[in-house]
Amino acid sequence: MTGEKVRWGILGPGGIASTFAADLPLVAGAELAAVGSRNLASAQAFAERHGFARAYGSYAELAADEGVDVIYVATPHAFHLEAAMLCVEAGKAVLVEKPVTLDLPSAALLIEAARTRGVFLMEAMWMRCNPAIRRIAQLVAEGAIGEVSAIHADFGLQGPFEASHRLRDPALGGGALLDLGVYPIHLVHTMLGVPASAQGWAHLTPERVDENTGVLLGYESGAVAALTCSINGPSRNAASITGTTGRIDLPEGFFVPRSFTLSRTGQEPETFEFPFEGSGYQFEAAEVQRALLAGELESPLVSHNTTLEVMALLDALREQIGVSY
Repeated sequence: MTGEKVRWGILGPGGIASTFAADLPLVAGAELAAVGSRNLASAQAFAERHGFARAYGSYAELAADEGVDVIYVATPHAFHLEAAMLCVEAGKAVLVEKPVTLDLPSAALLIEAARTRGVFLMEAMWMRCNPAIRRIAQLVAEGAIGEVSAIHADFGLQGPFEASHRLRDPALGGGALLDLGVYPIHLVHTMLGVPASAQGWAHLTPERVDENTGVLLGYESGAVAALTCSINGPSRNAASITGTTGRIDLPEGFFVPRSFTLSRTGQEPETFEFPFEGSGYQFEAAEVQRALLAGELESPLVSHNTTLEVMALLDALREQIGVSY
């Protein structure tokens, strides 16, 4: 890093990487350094479109670039481990798109490698870096709605998707749970932590990935969470957090909220507004830069333990619903 500048590399110039790259200029000190792809023409086109200085036709060349401080890994889930490990072994800080890997053992392997080499690693759960979500977590911790008793959240996409689509391809980590269900689960984990009980049910596609999934989590406190995710129909994509003295409602797009409403018993509802430019990926990029400039190896917003706890829960649910990779 040079002064307050952080030089970014992008590994895997697909759709999610394009959205992330478009938000990077909104982050003070972010320098668009390089792009790496298995196809040089794709890397060059991406670099030209988003203003990156250099383009490479291999991931290894990007990882070896001494002018890159941190690499955003945006390949499909199934390739996160190999790509992120390449970057870690090259001494690069890494932001890995969610889920960090396909299962708990590989997530633990990657995190241990980063810790051993003393490099920063963070799962790109951008929702946990969102200003509205951070404010909600603060309000819940302060007891603004009393003791949390129930959380409801859903995330469903309009279907059906063709059998060849990545969301139905087990070789790419397809299915609703890992792609969409991580958001409701992370929301609950942010507010309540690790559940005492987890039950899952799903309808599977012919390819044996989940297309319609329900999750019920139970906590020692008595709180429950009812969550759904699907790739065969558009749900409200909203969420609510109910407490003994109030409720917090997140509107459609709860995973990237610009507002929420706090209703307390006996009081008029209060709406909190958090307007921002772009798509909302700038907040996780800013958190990465803050941590790097502070010399931290992980972020308190998406800690290594958080990643491992959620991945353990996802593994347990996948076992129950019969999805394996």
